[in-house]
Amino acid sequence: MSSDSLKQRATALLELAGIALGGQGPTDLKVHDERFYARVFAHGSLGLGEAYMDGWWDADDLPGLFTRLLKAHIDRELKTLDTLIAHFKARFINLQRGEHAFEIGKTHYDLGNDLFQAMLGRHMVYSCGYWAQSDNLDDAQLAKLDLICRKLKLKPGQRVLDIGCGWGEALKYAAEHYGVEGVGVTVSAEQAAYARRLCDGLPVDIRLQDYRELDEHFDAIFSIGMFEHVGPLNYRSYFEVARRCLSDDGLFLLHSIGTNGAPSRPDPWIEKYIFPNSVIPAANQVAEALQGLFVVEDWHNFGADYDRTLTAWHSNFDAAWPTLSTCYEPRFRRMWHFYLAVSTAVFRSRRDQLWQLTLSPHGVPDGYRVPR
Repeated sequence: MSSDSLKQRATALLELAGIALGGQGPTDLKVHDERFYARVFAHGSLGLGEAYMDGWWDADDLPGLFTRLLKAHIDRELKTLDTLIAHFKARFINLQRGEHAFEIGKTHYDLGNDLFQAMLGRHMVYSCGYWAQSDNLDDAQLAKLDLICRKLKLKPGQRVLDIGCGWGEALKYAAEHYGVEGVGVTVSAEQAAYARRLCDGLPVDIRLQDYRELDEHFDAIFSIGMFEHVGPLNYRSYFEVARRCLSDDGLFLLHSIGTNGAPSRPDPWIEKYIFPNSVIPAANQVAEALQGLFVVEDWHNFGADYDRTLTAWHSNFDAAWPTLSTCYEPRFRRMWHFYLAVSTAVFRSRRDQLWQLTLSPHGVPDGYRVPR
């Protein structure tokens, strides 16, 4: 197709979402390089993201633009070979075993603690906050950590496992406020080093370790924002590891992004630049994987809170950019803006959810009273 034909097609698609090409509204799209159209129609979301990183287009309200696109399902019109390859790899190739298990740590979580400290706020918690009674990011993250501890009914002296412990904030909170001792595993060397410093003096053991190697006893288990990196071919073995490590009267809390639709197809741009080998689980995949291993005591969805969490991260990142710019290139800033904006739109449009599942091996006697 000619450049003019591609531009006409783009104009028509954007109009379906209430977006004007070259308009003056905050969600209107402004093209700076005419090669933009061919790149997007040839490579879909990968081309769209890379074109933005290269400065070929802009919008004043990037999250708003993406929200309009997703609500109008314009992404369905941009399925390309890149999309099919990403879906094929996720479905048929186990990209999360062996050395591949550590790739996400090296690619994303080892980018630099300076970046994540600046973005995540007072607490290094890289997952959705709980905003039910909070009006700022720091309080929302503490509320989320306390909610998890209350759901697990933690008591002094218990031994707790954190699968995918991040920078150690959750174990630190549980040890300081609920008197537990804990073990945390991560595949990020940067996270492990930071978490050990953070938890120094507390009965917390931080390990650079694949979760599949775990085979020891715990009174409670939680896993916050890690299941997205497990992969569909490993869901069953993940729950089997949790089951063999959990006491018969213990509780397991899984905190994960999820989709209520069909099993997710990895986005080629996110796969390449942000979260390699990661897949958002579908509800039916989770239910099938834990069948016969756990009783679902509670399935809590507060995905709408991710909009506020991501918006706060975006604001923190921009405020810190004068300092971060000494270590990161301008193209990285545009990449990060694209990542945070797309993620915000996914939750704002309710495409994806945020789940907390509370699980027990045999069912809580007399029933589980749900904390909120």
